[in-house]
Amino acid sequence: MPELPEVETTVRDLNFIKNLIIKKINLYRKDIRYPIPKKIIKISKNQKILKTYRIGKYIIINLDNLYSIVIHLGMSGRLKLLNRNQKPDKHDHVELLLSNNQKIIFNDPRRFGLIDILKTPFLKNSKYFLNQGIDPFDKMFNANYLYKRISNSQSNIKAIIMNQKIILGIGNIYASEILFDSKISPLKRGRRINKGEAIKLLRSIKKILLKAINNKGSTLRDYSRIYGTLGNYQNIFKVYNKEGDYILINKMRGKIIRITQNGRSTFYCPLFQK
Repeated sequence: MPELPEVETTVRDLNFIKNLIIKKINLYRKDIRYPIPKKIIKISKNQKILKTYRIGKYIIINLDNLYSIVIHLGMSGRLKLLNRNQKPDKHDHVELLLSNNQKIIFNDPRRFGLIDILKTPFLKNSKYFLNQGIDPFDKMFNANYLYKRISNSQSNIKAIIMNQKIILGIGNIYASEILFDSKISPLKRGRRINKGEAIKLLRSIKKILLKAINNKGSTLRDYSRIYGTLGNYQNIFKVYNKEGDYILINKMRGKIIRITQNGRSTFYCPLFQK
């Protein structure tokens, strides 16, 4: 599933569409995670794009008529940039035809993504963003906030940092990498995390996500940038998908193991993560 770094990379790749006009939207398949509202065609037609940005794992495209297109890539979704005369491929569900003779395509083989259109002033009160957590790069995301949300929790720390009502954008891949970097076991309960560990965890969250963004995200299966190029962070994973490998730190050799938590694989090194 595309996580914060992949979504942020996609948003940055889309910066060029600012001030372009959406000439037309074509819907090839509407029965994805939620039905795509047919009104998106009429509302978006001939509207100027004012801004693209990210809220958690959601891509937001502001239009000049005070509406916004909301996109979530789901498990396997991605956006593609093509010339307008190129025919749609399998799993291309939506086309945004732009005034520069290019088009943005929403491709989603597993159809867990979503596209919606909402009034911009009411975005934050929509079902997608109500009761959400704080973005890791928001100035309000600090050690005090993190420790307060962790310290009374009976949940394991991996589940806590993946909880979108606490922290936005962290999924299974980066949770394992973040916890290894902070040297915290994914099995540790939130209530057993002390303030010093919370500070280390905060630093690791920002560090790993920023490093992944700078490497254009991670390509494991479906994700690629809008140009078709791949992310690079998967080439420098420390623990994710590295079961059985060994890590050498300060002349100590630790083995990476895989466990299952909440139905998902977790990779970590018990020697270095306590």
